[in-house]
Amino acid sequence: MSSGFVDKARITIKSGNGGNGAVAFHREKYVASGGPDGGDGGNGGDVVFVPDDSLTTLLDFRYKRKYVAENGEDGQGKRCSGKDGRSLYIKVPRGTVIRDYESGSIMHDMSDGICWTAAKGGRGGWGNIHFATPARQTPRFAKPGLPGESFDIVLELKLLADVGLIGFPNVGKSTFLSVVSKAHPKIANYHFTTLFPNLGVVYVNDGNSFVLADIPGIIEGASSGAGLGTEFLRHIERCRLFVHIIDVSGSEGRDPLDDYRKINDELRKHDEKLMDRPQIVVANKADLISEDDTAVDQLRSEAEKDGYPFFLCSAVSHSGIKPVIDKCYEMLSCIPVPGPYEADYVPKLPTGGSAEDLQITENDGVWIIEGDWIRKLIARINFSDYESRMYFDRLLRESGVFARLENMGIRDEDTVSIYDLTFDYKE
Repeated sequence: MSSGFVDKARITIKSGNGGNGAVAFHREKYVASGGPDGGDGGNGGDVVFVPDDSLTTLLDFRYKRKYVAENGEDGQGKRCSGKDGRSLYIKVPRGTVIRDYESGSIMHDMSDGICWTAAKGGRGGWGNIHFATPARQTPRFAKPGLPGESFDIVLELKLLADVGLIGFPNVGKSTFLSVVSKAHPKIANYHFTTLFPNLGVVYVNDGNSFVLADIPGIIEGASSGAGLGTEFLRHIERCRLFVHIIDVSGSEGRDPLDDYRKINDELRKHDEKLMDRPQIVVANKADLISEDDTAVDQLRSEAEKDGYPFFLCSAVSHSGIKPVIDKCYEMLSCIPVPGPYEADYVPKLPTGGSAEDLQITENDGVWIIEGDWIRKLIARINFSDYESRMYFDRLLRESGVFARLENMGIRDEDTVSIYDLTFDYKE
């Protein structure tokens, strides 16, 4: 693959950790028993993906693989809250699909043009000011911040083009693109001259235009990895219309009808839905056709039988080009723009651990529970949802947390504090 074009990248993202709450007490001359005044920790920064129409490649992600947002600052005395961590904004081309690396599921499709928060920053911990009560006037504890989220993800670029040029290598796709647009693809008389997709804007009339993509040559077996394999087959998935260019000159000893069938067969093997996509068949290099045009007639008959418009042209001499472009524009006006891919990623349910792996301390009737697995669990539970709360309660019971608390002497109405969760214990 050319070093100038990258359409797939694996990266790791991590949002910022929340800052810790502060344990502090008001100290001022002539003010007795000022009480607790520890501030809260700041929230960690989010990781946000931003669609950018000026980007056409994922090249930047080849050299940098880890993206981390800023942590929230710890709280301070005098009721001063820590500063929130700055969110990290990552720019990607608009057609980027974001997948979970482990499952391959789609997390988000950036073609909708909307910024997307991929990892939420950890919440800041409470300062000791929150734990003061008439019975507990000098709480000497605060809550630590929660960790940020971390994901291994795959960025997969699927070009956003209205029309895709498909066909075998060396049939004239790049020449066709250079003639109808201002694009300057590399053109040479050998296979796989085009190693990465090229985009061009085709202007029709009165300022109307559409985007045309030259997809690198597909060969027989491409859907199984032959040639450039599936590297660029993904780029045709978003195209609303295919222009299937076929060399009918016989200059390489190929059978045009056989080429037509093989390319469509590869599309079908890659994704059956592609055969429902409108297609225009263009017999190129017409200026080199011999007196025997039987091959052209056979191709025309097959294409029309399949319901595809057929055109004869020569990209080199520019003959027959305009009718193809006019037909493309006419058909595009009736083809809806495809919507973004629907996300199918389902986060794994958080799991519990063992109560013996936790640190449990008691301070003035407040039972503080800390530990790695319960911290991660708290960060992933939606406490506004009843079923999620019941799931959390069940995990605590199954892990032996409640049994250990009872063995340590917890009483009814004592307070249980687990990071940013606080509740009264009920026997």
